[in-house]
Amino acid sequence: MPPQAQPGPAIVLVRPQLAENIGTAARAMLNCGLTDLRLVRPRCDFPDERAVRASSGADRVLEAARLFDSVEAAVADLTRVYATCPRDRDMVKPVLGPQAAIAAARDAIAGGGRAGFLFGAERTGLENDEVTLADAMVPFPVNPEFDSLNLAQAVLLVGWEWVRGVEPRSPGRVRTGKSEPATKDEVSGFLARLEAELDACGFLRNEKMRPTTVRNLRAFLLRARPTSQEIRTAHGMLTGLVERPHLPAGDRSKRARPDREA
Repeated sequence: MPPQAQPGPAIVLVRPQLAENIGTAARAMLNCGLTDLRLVRPRCDFPDERAVRASSGADRVLEAARLFDSVEAAVADLTRVYATCPRDRDMVKPVLGPQAAIAAARDAIAGGGRAGFLFGAERTGLENDEVTLADAMVPFPVNPEFDSLNLAQAVLLVGWEWVRGVEPRSPGRVRTGKSEPATKDEVSGFLARLEAELDACGFLRNEKMRPTTVRNLRAFLLRARPTSQEIRTAHGMLTGLVERPHLPAGDRSKRARPDREA
């Protein structure tokens, strides 16, 4: 399928500070044929005439832009999410260059999924909890001694790779049968339930380690790239573990901790 025939990835701007920056980002998007703009808690008025002027005619991108209260809500319908971030993060997360990330996004879209790219606030970037929602981190290969990009430049780099249609190496495809890739909403729902059950059994009792443990669980599940059916199966497994009928306490203990010498 030619690049122009595929719907492009969503561009998600998290806490943008200036209306002008939203406008110039929209301009960069439309230059590259991208139209799905999502804004998470902008720190400026929106819609705003300053954004319209800065967009230089990319009005239709701004008019169709959607507002969200959280990153989770903004990516809920997506199946692949990539976080643009210049700095290393202390987490287990694949790192892809812009070309490889676009190739992966294009492959996901061609398979019936939906992809998006996260861009953090101009001064502070993305928070760690927001990066954990992504399938991979995407740093830009610019001068390491001066890696300061404005928001529109960062969006344009992603858009340019999309419009070029460069696929240096196919990331491969996973056959999922009749099941669709799980959306972020489905994954987040399962993780929320798992976290609640781990709270109930005392596994997350160490408050100091709790945030790191929860992030590691999210990263682990995202690397698995589950399908909707697999998420439903995981829910069923969790139900089976939590609601096992009428097993005596001694039997439950033996099942949970089998004899290692056996």
